[in-house]
Amino acid sequence: MIQLHPNTNQAYQLLHDGTLALARAERQGIRVDVDYLKKKAKHLTRKIDYLEDKLMTTKFYRRWSHTVQGKPNMHSDPQLRTYLYSVLKLEPSKKTKTGMGSTDEEALLDLGIPEMRDLIQIKKLKNMRDTFLAGFEREQVDGYIHPFFNLNLVTTFRSSSDRPNFQNIPNRDKELMKLTRSALYPRPGHQLLEMDFSGLEVCIAACYHKDPTMIKYIKDPTSDMHGDMAAQLYMIDNFNRKLPEHNHLRKASKNGFVFPQFYGDYSGNCADYLTGRWGELPHGKWKPGQGVRLPEGHLSDHLISKGYKNVQGFADHVKRVEQDFWENRFPVYAKWKDSWWAQYQKLGYLHTKTGFTCSGVMSKNDAINYPVQGAAFHGLLWSFIRLDALMYREGWKSRLIGQVHDSIVFDIYPPELEMVLQIAKRTTTVDLPKHWTWINVPLNIDAELCGVDESWANKKEIEIP
Repeated sequence: MIQLHPNTNQAYQLLHDGTLALARAERQGIRVDVDYLKKKAKHLTRKIDYLEDKLMTTKFYRRWSHTVQGKPNMHSDPQLRTYLYSVLKLEPSKKTKTGMGSTDEEALLDLGIPEMRDLIQIKKLKNMRDTFLAGFEREQVDGYIHPFFNLNLVTTFRSSSDRPNFQNIPNRDKELMKLTRSALYPRPGHQLLEMDFSGLEVCIAACYHKDPTMIKYIKDPTSDMHGDMAAQLYMIDNFNRKLPEHNHLRKASKNGFVFPQFYGDYSGNCADYLTGRWGELPHGKWKPGQGVRLPEGHLSDHLISKGYKNVQGFADHVKRVEQDFWENRFPVYAKWKDSWWAQYQKLGYLHTKTGFTCSGVMSKNDAINYPVQGAAFHGLLWSFIRLDALMYREGWKSRLIGQVHDSIVFDIYPPELEMVLQIAKRTTTVDLPKHWTWINVPLNIDAELCGVDESWANKKEIEIP
């Protein structure tokens, strides 16, 4: 029998109030440029047709056609997988959970086949046209889309979005980001503002495991966990994040090692990501002059000088770093993961710090991550509710229009900008920790702002007064 958490009533109230606040954001909507959608869809169709015609003239495609005895389906992953790994007998650089050769972007690029770049681009453009732009046009009413936000569908007790999916609009891929977000605008005379919690899940995880090294990293603004890991992973003695090339490696370490380790990935995958996706090195034997440029030379030159000539050898180094990461850098975190997993195995459920209960069949990674991810979102939801209530009580002309992962999106009336920034910062970084006293580290929030009447693609970082 699952025992109720003492804060279960408060947890229900959070979702109740959150549903109402998000419903008001749905009603506000976000303005969409319908003419842009139509023109850009035609432009993308022409570009897709050109790339498909180009691909069909290649020897690679003609052999593929012969194999399937007809016109290949360029968008069928099973068909492409069979052709690459069963017919051409190519060795995949990575595999799926079921042991089959991967057909994701990184794996395809690792094959070193020129046609793969065109195939990847075709898939991206079709997804952009048929999922995002078509979705905006289909769902718009009188020039506005009104995305739904759901609080009852995700097992981690986070939110989801649909019709259209506001939380899946591209951001990291710069080309996709610009093409899709260029269709979205504030109300006439207004600005779009996005305020994003910085490292929220890392902070909330620290509230669970209480690792002193992690807490020190979070509390000390002069420390740099991702920079320290970049120096260790890439073996750079004089690491300097102010150098663009070193800062690139810092981002690689953050997204290719630190966060994957927190979420349960293993060193082999991390090594592939650090050298291939971020380092731009081939999967086979490395040669001088390959990979991203560094002050020390190309990445391949630097790693070869350290004794590593391919990703397999580098993976052994990353494995040693992984061992040091958990045994020496974050041993309390590692011990908490084991004890947390043992608790789930004994009880069959786990409580979040915000009063929710995670139960059912979970892997170790699920059991460790679900309570952290859920509680992190609940911090954002609590802030969203407070800002929504204040907005209506005080009669702001600015509006809350949605939330994306760890960020809140506003449609800002320019004379209210400074006020909204200050209130949002106080709500998220001062009032929230006072409300939940178990938050044992400082919370930070960043802001990105678009100009008056500019699209969401033009957001730029700004200082919060």
